[in-house]
Amino acid sequence: MDERKRLVKPESIEHEIASVSGIQEDRLDWMNELHVRFKQRKRRLTAAVGTTQTLLLLLFAGLWEAAGRNDWIDPLLFSYPSKLFKQLWKTMADGSIWPHVGMTVTETIVGFVLGTLLGTAIAAMLWWFPFLSRVFDPYLVVLNSMPKVALGPIFIVGLGPGFMSIVVITLSVTVIITTLNIYNRFREIDSGYIKVVRLFGASRSQLFRLVILPGSFPVIISTLKVNVGLAWIGVIVGEFLVAKLGLGYLIIYGFQVFNFTLVLSSLIVIAAVATVMYQFVGVLERRLTAGWRER
Repeated sequence: MDERKRLVKPESIEHEIASVSGIQEDRLDWMNELHVRFKQRKRRLTAAVGTTQTLLLLLFAGLWEAAGRNDWIDPLLFSYPSKLFKQLWKTMADGSIWPHVGMTVTETIVGFVLGTLLGTAIAAMLWWFPFLSRVFDPYLVVLNSMPKVALGPIFIVGLGPGFMSIVVITLSVTVIITTLNIYNRFREIDSGYIKVVRLFGASRSQLFRLVILPGSFPVIISTLKVNVGLAWIGVIVGEFLVAKLGLGYLIIYGFQVFNFTLVLSSLIVIAAVATVMYQFVGVLERRLTAGWRER
């Protein structure tokens, strides 16, 4: 009995608790240190990637400049960076390029927004009415495989040259792929969730609102990024065919007058503005996805 009392002294228990607490604190410190090291490695990797990308761009621009100035390439056809930036600076200083940028960006935003909304609405309608889905499925496949540029002249003749025909050409590029992507996601929702909701007597509208749409939200958001690029393609193709104002028009005009510096500088502006729009959509995607995950 005395031996048992001696073995369970409060001092020994407190010592064991302190030992366990010390081990846990050591583990916590080790995990914190490991996390700090991971974040440092991640920052170094990000900095290394950005530095490498910048160096590659500067190297390409330097080689291009040297090749153009030393006639290694035809400067009339390929120009060179300093000449391009002089052209850009001139058009920005006199303000002649801004109406073209504004028109192209407006057409792109309108086509992008309408294409996303209309494609999502069509996908919802096809899910809501399975009969319509079976009827229109082969037509959607055919329309998706059809080259949209071939439809451009039809839209121009039907709607006339101008803003509306360019937006419709953009819609023809964005709507079908949006519809197919989102509708396929609607059909891939886990049937277990659907059965559980139906077991509680949910209507079809409640099923769509509570299960189908939330389950497809990540795909809908990722479709935004796809549609940015598709909208730019549709707008530039439309401006090639019919526009008298816009960056696509500047490219065609540059080819017609053999001003390839204008062509390349317009392409640089398109790349820059498209990158800004893509990054904006990326930020929007991250914020919306974060809000969706919190729910």
